[in-house]
Amino acid sequence: MKVTRHIKNANGNTQFSFEILPPLKGQHIQSIFDNIDPLMEFNPPFIDVTYHREEYTFKDVGNGLLKKQIVKKRPGTVGICAAIQNKYGVDAIPHILCGGFTKEDTENFLIDLDFLGIDNVMALRGDAVKTETYFKPEKDGHHYASELVSQISDLNKGVYLDEELENSSPTNFCIGVGAYPEKHAEAPSLDSDIHFLKKKIKKGAEYIVTQMFFDNDKYFKFVEKCRNEGITVPIIPGLKPIATKKQLNLIPHRFHVDLPEDLIIEIVKCKDNKAVRQVGVEWCIQQSKALQKAGIPVLHYYSMGKSDNIKAVASQVF
Repeated sequence: MKVTRHIKNANGNTQFSFEILPPLKGQHIQSIFDNIDPLMEFNPPFIDVTYHREEYTFKDVGNGLLKKQIVKKRPGTVGICAAIQNKYGVDAIPHILCGGFTKEDTENFLIDLDFLGIDNVMALRGDAVKTETYFKPEKDGHHYASELVSQISDLNKGVYLDEELENSSPTNFCIGVGAYPEKHAEAPSLDSDIHFLKKKIKKGAEYIVTQMFFDNDKYFKFVEKCRNEGITVPIIPGLKPIATKKQLNLIPHRFHVDLPEDLIIEIVKCKDNKAVRQVGVEWCIQQSKALQKAGIPVLHYYSMGKSDNIKAVASQVF
């Protein structure tokens, strides 16, 4: 079922969803199930599964020569989505990226998803690989998420890359896109960022999921700006409870979000990460309850491969 249909069927009730990472290469899918199982009591209508593009390193092979070595750390997004739908009977939403994909790769990826009965996709540009300062697309790949959304929308109309295909069947994907209440790190301003978000909606995206944030006012102001610009699709907030002191520096650096001073003060006072975890859970509970009270249709949690903190939050909210 499409995300938009799940929201409509909820009749104004706030739903619970979460995102998981594929296991590291060499690990069994049971590690995924072990993290999903404790969260199923909260009846998630859908579960997001991230995609991690291939990265590469250069290995010194002697004589001044370097060998490019491909490293794929988290394969399995499509297989995990199929397994989730089969095991739990809930919709799995694969992330699909611009980075690492040619347009042909993208089309084949979408065909596989369509054959598996997957109704939703999250279309993202993706980050630059660690060896690059700025994002660099594949040759004959997409530069921007809006271009990726256009390709998916075309496939929904039965328009394939090979224009000579006869009797081609349209797909029927509900397309989600990402957004940044505190703006994307590469955007010159929030208004500019919203301009490009609107472009993705015009090209066929039907819902939005935000980057994590820790100040609800920033989310509400962002939604207000979007509505003023004519963006009417659901805007699902992304949430994450802080779990370690290290994340005080890591989260702002990696995800380019601000942490409220009150939250920082409470975490700094903690003697260990067990205490930090409790502060993070309590903060996220209060965030969630306020968003729920405001009638937000879905609260989406970033699990980062661990479900215990998310369960502690959800048990007090749903």
